[in-house]
Amino acid sequence: MLRNILCSLVLVLGIWGAKAAGAADAALLPAVEAQKYVPATVFFRGQVATVQARNSAGIKLGDGMLVLSALVDTSGYSTAVQQKYQAYFITEVPLDVNGQTLKPGAYGVGFIEGSRFVVMDLGAHDLFSVGGERDAELRRPTPLQMRADPAPGHYRFYINRNYVVLTPSQ
Repeated sequence: MLRNILCSLVLVLGIWGAKAAGAADAALLPAVEAQKYVPATVFFRGQVATVQARNSAGIKLGDGMLVLSALVDTSGYSTAVQQKYQAYFITEVPLDVNGQTLKPGAYGVGFIEGSRFVVMDLGAHDLFSVGGERDAELRRPTPLQMRADPAPGHYRFYINRNYVVLTPSQ
């Protein structure tokens, strides 16, 4: 009996250690690195939009999977779409976004009404929206960036000073 308990404990600790090591191996990708993976143009709501590669960022997880985003030129879209669609977002892994699950795929995202974060499918249909935060202490905010969150394995996705916390599930 004691042997079974010890084997179970070793197995659980081994799995926990492997997950922690995978999170530790993740790397934030600044624009110069992210733009190697981000397409030059993207399809959204019946149109092709140009990506602002200089305003891109990402996360390369320990297993090589990617989470990427870039601002887009929305000048050809209706005002209603422009208000919500600020960035193209690609994830190869499921993400927790402030309590909501986002499956692997490509999406349109943006902040509305202050720091409310909205996620849309490629047809501009709202999938969900969550409350974000405004980081008044952020030094040198850029139009789009990803940063490490204080919680291990969590990341902040920023558009200007507004952000949501992303947690990759592997």
